[in-house]
Amino acid sequence: MFKKLFLFIGLFAMGFFAHAQNATKAKALLEEVYGKAKSYDNIHIDFKYGLENSEANLKQESSGNVTLSGDNYLLDYLGAQVMSDGSKVYTIVPENEEVTIEAISEDDNNITPSKMLTFYRSGHNYAWDILQNVGGRKIQYVKLTPIDSNTEIASILLGVDMGTKHIYKLIQTGKNSTKTTITVNSFKTNQPLSSTLFTFNAKKFEDDGYYIIRN
Repeated sequence: MFKKLFLFIGLFAMGFFAHAQNATKAKALLEEVYGKAKSYDNIHIDFKYGLENSEANLKQESSGNVTLSGDNYLLDYLGAQVMSDGSKVYTIVPENEEVTIEAISEDDNNITPSKMLTFYRSGHNYAWDILQNVGGRKIQYVKLTPIDSNTEIASILLGVDMGTKHIYKLIQTGKNSTKTTITVNSFKTNQPLSSTLFTFNAKKFEDDGYYIIRN
């Protein structure tokens, strides 16, 4: 009986140690990804976006692009632009000739473009997941499980290109079984950017007849 008990304790300890090692390895890889991203002056990403929920018979696909520089970003997606200068967010919808201006809240937990490459650094448990070969590229997945049990997110899989240490894919699964996928089609760094790329010109939009909403 004691032999079985000691064997069980030994196997449990080995399993716990292996899990801790995998979590440490996963966290270290994501820190390497973060360090690589922070080394660039700016990043431009073309991406494919997918949303799927088989229970609701929902499947949507679209594409877009985003330019990131520090806390500044410019996102082109679904015919609209979302821009941030680090203090405010400007949502520009040409179809409605409308601009919404909102201050950035420090308490905002949403994954905004400026957090795309950093959100995973806290608030999650980490696990080393599968390795895939995508066109000759080794994509290592890390599974993130939110520590906060009240979040609507069940898990996130981050696929890292092991050659470049850039994020290749994000797969987010909600507790309602909705799966959101973002796949990076191109990842460009240190591009020449206009000095006014992240500057909002209210007069220009007002002259063009846009309605500006300030929240």
